[in-house]
Amino acid sequence: MATNILMPALSPTMEEGKLAKWLVKEGDTVKSGTILAEIETDKATMEFEAVDEGKIGKILVAEGTEGVKVNAPIAILLDEGEKADAVPAAAAAPKADIPAAMKDIAAAVKAEAAPATAAAPAAKASATRVFASPLAKRIAAAKGIDIGALAGTGPRGRIVKSDVENAKPGAAKPAAGAAPAVVGGGIPGVALLPDARLLYPAGSYEEIPHDNMRKAIAKRLTSAKTLIPHYYLTVDCNLNALMAVREKMNAAAPKGKDKIPAYKLSVNDFIMKASAMALMKHPDVNASWTDTAILKHKDADVGVAVALDFGLITPIIFKAQTKGLVEISNEVKELAGLAKAKKLKPSQYEGGGFSVSNLGMYGIKNFTSIINPPQSCIIAVGAGEERPVVVNGKIEIATVMTVTMSADHRVVDGGTGAKFLATLKQFLEEPASMLL
Repeated sequence: MATNILMPALSPTMEEGKLAKWLVKEGDTVKSGTILAEIETDKATMEFEAVDEGKIGKILVAEGTEGVKVNAPIAILLDEGEKADAVPAAAAAPKADIPAAMKDIAAAVKAEAAPATAAAPAAKASATRVFASPLAKRIAAAKGIDIGALAGTGPRGRIVKSDVENAKPGAAKPAAGAAPAVVGGGIPGVALLPDARLLYPAGSYEEIPHDNMRKAIAKRLTSAKTLIPHYYLTVDCNLNALMAVREKMNAAAPKGKDKIPAYKLSVNDFIMKASAMALMKHPDVNASWTDTAILKHKDADVGVAVALDFGLITPIIFKAQTKGLVEISNEVKELAGLAKAKKLKPSQYEGGGFSVSNLGMYGIKNFTSIINPPQSCIIAVGAGEERPVVVNGKIEIATVMTVTMSADHRVVDGGTGAKFLATLKQFLEEPASMLL
């Protein structure tokens, strides 16, 4: 019996994807484990394997197609002896359940769209208002042109003289109740904004369509910033001792025949390790919120934000408290390479209990980050720079780095967050204390 091959859900929050490339063609025989296609999600490009055997009877979705919904039929698999002309019409299958541990994340992302209909009456009411200059109105009346049918090219979409002069009499009036384009995501309490295209003259900009990653970033971060009660704590860390230790460790790195050191530790590697050790000392920070309980994590799974040309992703160093600086350094480099090639697997970037976002390499002194759910905290790390500090009543020059933590107040109270940040500061200023 012919069966539908469905668009897979390659991550718990995936709702649609791009069918990047077919690796089989109609008439090919496949078996369980055969790679059928490459699917591009919001985070990575992944291979999709067959789960049954048979013959590809018909390909329903062409490669390169974007916005293919999860569980939509993409091809039809024939049993042995069946013919392609007997292929039935494709039928969508019910959507698979999201794993329980990720339901609250998916619900938060999807919640954005629910209130959108509430804004419809207001949008319809505004549709009848026409923004036009008095001269444009007079010319339109003289020429018998319905000014409400015109698109304005003036400031904020205002209809001006040239719009009316270039219009033809008898232009069709827009459908009753048609609403102007608005944006805002349907988030409760967020005012709907006019589509930015209405504010600029036609031809004054280049329009770049959103890809899947940019859409996911926009939805996820809007949801996180709106639904999570953020607060912020900031400390300055003296890096003199850390820089000295780092220099000694890098100098001691063994070299191969090519004279290339086996490792090169960065300041960020120390920050990742210090964060993991601080999480183990403050388990109340190493936690996630759900509607029914707080989940306290047993291991320090620390994410590291990786900036890409096409977006941002946060791969995770799992059980970072058990790993040495060299192992963390090598793993971060490997994950960053996979991220830039869009080859990360969901298991390498989903979950985690904490994240590090470092913009110090760009010379940024301080900033704040948006929490990456289901995590409860993220630190924003600035550049280490020479600053005057007071030591024993005297002014000295030290390498100082500003760290700002964003915390979820539902999970981490202010005092708890402050104690964690004090421990992190101690580990960074006295690296040997991480061994105690």
